Parts: sequence; structure tokens; C-alpha cells
Amino acid sequence: MVAINRYKHIKRYRQIILVFVKHGFGALIDQMGLFNYLNIKRLKKEDSKVIKEKLSIGERLRLSLEELGPTFIKLGQILSTRSDIFPPDVIAELEKLQDAAPPIPFENVKSLIESEFDDKLENIFKEFNETPLAAASIAQVHLARLNSGEKVVVKVQRPGIERSIDLDLRILEDLAYFVDHHTKYGRLYDFTKMVQEFKNILKNELDFRIEGENAEVFKKNFSKDRGVKVPNISWIHTTRRVLTMEYIDGIRLNDFTALDNAGLDRKLIARNLAEVMLKQILRDGFFHGDPHPGNIMVLPDSTIVFLDLGMVGKLNEERKIQFLKMLMGIVFKNSRLITQAIIDLDAMRHCVNIRKLEKEIDILRDKYITMPLNEIKVGEVLNEIFHLAFSYNIMIPREFTMLAKSLVTLEGVVGKLDPELSVIEVAEPIARKLMYKIFSPEKLGKEFLSEVVDYGNLIREFPVFMLNFLRKMEDDEFAMQFRLKDIEHIEKCINKIFNRVLFSIVLLAVSIIIAGIIVGSGMSAHTSVEVYFLNLTVLRIGLVIAAIIIIGLIISVFRSNRF
Repeated sequence: MVAINRYKHIKRYRQIILVFVKHGFGALIDQMGLFNYLNIKRLKKEDSKVIKEKLSIGERLRLSLEELGPTFIKLGQILSTRSDIFPPDVIAELEKLQDAAPPIPFENVKSLIESEFDDKLENIFKEFNETPLAAASIAQVHLARLNSGEKVVVKVQRPGIERSIDLDLRILEDLAYFVDHHTKYGRLYDFTKMVQEFKNILKNELDFRIEGENAEVFKKNFSKDRGVKVPNISWIHTTRRVLTMEYIDGIRLNDFTALDNAGLDRKLIARNLAEVMLKQILRDGFFHGDPHPGNIMVLPDSTIVFLDLGMVGKLNEERKIQFLKMLMGIVFKNSRLITQAIIDLDAMRHCVNIRKLEKEIDILRDKYITMPLNEIKVGEVLNEIFHLAFSYNIMIPREFTMLAKSLVTLEGVVGKLDPELSVIEVAEPIARKLMYKIFSPEKLGKEFLSEVVDYGNLIREFPVFMLNFLRKMEDDEFAMQFRLKDIEHIEKCINKIFNRVLFSIVLLAVSIIIAGIIVGSGMSAHTSVEVYFLNLTVLRIGLVIAAIIIIGLIISVFRSNRF
């Protein structure tokens, strides 16, 4: 099936490969063997004059992804969260990826909306502005007014974008499978898993109902908090490819002139934003995945408004505790706490020298130990920790790398609003409170009661289990299976030992026979010349036969590669 897809879409395969070659990645593609895999001729040096040799790897990668379109732009934006894999300069370039595109003609927008709602546009909306507010690679946004008179923003998906993205995703799956199974890079990175995660993220972004559901979750989480707002979703005007939400007239966080003219306190906004984001992460485990200034606005009363909720991060209870451990390890500059949090992630693909890892984290800790807490950037520290873990083949879960990216972005925004405010200082009291709540007597008591119920069930069911077990043993239906780790390697070792012992026994037997012939010849040498020459002939024949046996045995053993 993979091969059929490859030849069916060979034009797009060639386009992808040649764009990367054009931007100077030909040698890497050649090392991976992709030219042969796709039956593409290698470019001659004189054909690659378009390569911008003065640009950095990150810049060339960014240009390649922008040229390849929506799927690869989104891929680059997601890869920008993988600070555990890529160096800071490449991450910085990937963060610059511009998701902009020419506007969709209004006739296409109108046709898509009418198709989604099976009605005329004028019946759905009282007013609809034909000129888009913004146009991106997947969708564009228009101002409109509902029949009720409410002003709304309508997000419309580009026609045909799903087909284009689906093709690129299939190609990426195919290439990831090839790299994982035919190159050394696959043993290090597990590209197939990465592409699958990317596919799930992108499929969610293509379904605008999921973004609407994310907005509802945020509203519910902050229903008891002041100073936070998320646009209301008009579900009756929302489908998989059209999202209609409340229009909010606020000020963008990076518009400092407008903030000052409105008389807003930047320091207060910075603290509110930091507290809200940290509550999303630490308390709710449901946070904005891309909190840059374009996605956040402020109202005249300093209320923080979150927009574009297509990309969110999620932490279950276990992950929240692991992050809390890591955060407290950074706050208290405790290497063991950080190491334990990494171990708890259950992300080790191979056996890791924990003592050595802890010493490396000690070195990292010493870098920050004399630094005041308010000068420590928690996002940067997390990135360094994850990058160090990756060097030990520990694959950090994506939700944690997205978390680190969100914190880095948050610290950048907060730093511009209030250079004196430290996110980690804001995080410390929230983390302490949550740690106490998690390990409070009431919480531990509930967990103990839950475990008592589990143990009670175990005690109650144990007699029945034992009775069934004994009956199976009586009926000869009981069988035990054991599986040894690296059984093939053990089998090879045993074969080698066996062959060496066999070789030694045969050699010893031949030696004893030859020794016997020599001794016999010596003892009978004085009897007669005929007997002497007969023994000498037998000795020569014996030596020749012994030599043949030994040579044959050696050839047989080495041919089997088991010596």
C-alpha cells in the first residue's frame, strides 16, 4: 500500500525532496537513501546554484517549509516546540514561520458557507463583510453580524485544503516509516510516532468544532475567576469547516501605544497574564499552546482575552504532579527532585545511568545556583533539562515540550510588559499551594480509602481465583510461558560456546590418536624395518586425516558465524 501511494503521488514526493535539496539539504537526503527510495536522480552541483550558502541551517529549514505550504508550515510550528531535539538557533527560526496566504475569493467563501449550512448566506447572516480580517494557510476570518444583531467573527476553512493536507500527511508517514526502518536516525528519534502525533494535531485543527469545544473548556475552568474572558461560540452557526464566535473589541498585547493611551497598567497586565497561564497549566492541566501577543487581547478593565484556541496542551493529574516536582526542583535548585520527575515521565527507551544523569543535572543546577530566583527563566531551564534528557535517549512527551514552549513565549511577553516580573516567582506560591493540596491529609485519606476498596476486592476474589488455578492444574490445562530478554543474542552466545567446546574435544581426540601412533611407532621401531615403515605410513595418513578434519571443522564453524 505504501509503495502504491509513493508511485501514485510521485510528483509531490519529487517536489518535497527537490525543495529541500534546493535549500542545501541534499547531502542529508542522500545519506538517508531517499534518492534511491523515490527513484530521483541526484542534482549536479551546478544545478544547485540556488542554495543560499550564507544562510544558517535554521533559516534554510524555515524557507523550505514555507515554500512547501500549509502542512509543512504547521509541521515547522509544532517542531518549534521540540527544544529537546533541535538547537536554540533552529527553534528561533521555526518560531518565525509565517502562516499567511492570499485571500480566498469571496465567491468561494460564500459557496463553502452555503454548502455547510445548506442555506443562502443572506439567510444565515444579517451582514457579512466580504473583505477578510486575516488570511492564513488553512482558514481566513471575516466580520459578520447575526440576524439577532450580534457582531461575530466567522472563521472559514480554505476549500480543498483537507485533500492537500491529507496527501502530505500520507507522504510524511511513508517517509517516516522508511527513515525509521532503513537509517540510523530512526533508531534515535522514532519519526513514525512524531508524524502520528502531528497528524492528530493537524486533523484536530481542521475540525473547527474542536476549537469551539476548547473555548468552552476554558470558559468552564475560569468560570469562578475574574479578569479572564474567552469568546462565546455560536454553535448554531458552527460546523466542521466554519466557526462563528463572539466579536471582542480589545487591545493586542504588543500594541503598547494603545495600552498606554487607554491608561492600562502594563505591570498589572503582566502579572495577571502570568497568573492566568500558570493556573491553566498547574491547576487545570489545560493550557493555551501558543500564547503569543497576536492571540491575546486586553479589555479596558484589564481583563485578559484568549483567542485562537486550536492548539492547546493537556496534562492529566499524573503529568501535573510530575511538572510540579520539576518546577519545585528548579525553585529549590534540587537536582534529585528534577531527576525523579524525569524518571516518573516513563519516557526512557533504553536503560539509563541515573547517577550520571543526576550529575549532569548538578552541573546544570550549578549554572543557576548563584542566580537570584527572579532572574531565572523557567522556560529556558526546562528546555535545557529536556535537551539534556534527550541526549540520554529519553523521549520527552510532547505535552511537556509544548509546555516549555508556552512558558518561553509567556516569559517573552511578560518580559516586554514588565521587565522586572519573574514568571517563576509568580509560579512558586501557586505551585506550593497545589503541592499542599495534592499531599493534604484529606487528599491522602481519599486515596487510602480508594485503595482499601481495591484491596477489599482483591481479598474477596482471591479464594475464587485460587480455586480456578488449582482446578486447571488438576486438569493439566495449566501452562506457563517464559520469555527471556534478547533470547536471540543468548542463543548465539551458547552456540559459540558449544562450537568452541566441540572444536576443543575434536582437537584433543585427534591429538590423542596421533600421540598413540607416535608412541606405537617408537616402541615397534626396533622389531623390523617393515613394521617401522608401516607405522610411519599410518602416522602420515593419520596426520593428513586430522588436518582435513580440523580444516573442515574450522570452515564449518566460521561459515556459521558462531565461533
